[in-house]
Amino acid sequence: MLRLFVFELYKLFRLRSVGLGLLAAFLLPFLWALAPGLKEVYGLVLASGWQVVSLSLLAGMEFLFPFLVVMAASESLGSEVAQGTLKGLLLRPLPRTAFLLAKLLAALLYPFVLLGVSFLGSLLAGLPHGLGPFYGGTGLGAGGFAGAGLLSPGQAFAELLRAHLLAGAVLLPLASLALLYGTILLSTTASALAAVATLLLMRLLVAFPALSPFLLTTYLDLHLRPQAAGLGLSLLLIYTLGFAFLAALVFERKDL
Repeated sequence: MLRLFVFELYKLFRLRSVGLGLLAAFLLPFLWALAPGLKEVYGLVLASGWQVVSLSLLAGMEFLFPFLVVMAASESLGSEVAQGTLKGLLLRPLPRTAFLLAKLLAALLYPFVLLGVSFLGSLLAGLPHGLGPFYGGTGLGAGGFAGAGLLSPGQAFAELLRAHLLAGAVLLPLASLALLYGTILLSTTASALAAVATLLLMRLLVAFPALSPFLLTTYLDLHLRPQAAGLGLSLLLIYTLGFAFLAALVFERKDL
């Protein structure tokens, strides 16, 4: 199983969408570090390179990172169909569930790699602004970007690491959902669009207050609300495993 997982991981990171996504995640922070309109848009004058890291995360989680994760998970199966390699792989003496599980594990690792690349790019982009102690905040802790006094590099790193780990957890059910649609539709574009459409429809359900605490979309900003991590992480895990279970059921019975 380990060899299969490593093979699927290798195939995932060879996908064009994954390569472009990682490049975008690395370069995005440099735009924030050089942006002349931060004061007008965010009311922020950069006081530290640590703030570049948080700006990159906040901007990426608005749309870019979820979209990149959905595209990668969709293409991981859709590319096999498009290239005609899926049938050949399934002829091997290997359970379909094991094949899909390897793809799922690779897709679930990708969000953390994506965020790690963004973190690294942000640190490099923020170097000219310094990474030492500063008066202000990361935007992800008490006081927002204004902060609550002097912030040490250790405190800033801890806040940003926590936020990135929570953001990675937020992206896990999106990858699982996209793979579920991949097993149903067997198309990269169709499964990615279906996953995005599902998230948009779920956002509309906030009009039903009784459902709101249990909706996946309620916790897409969990990296901004670590106090909600108790319930939020539990529900994100349930959604991830639920979508994965449905994907396995569909794929096991799919006529290929």
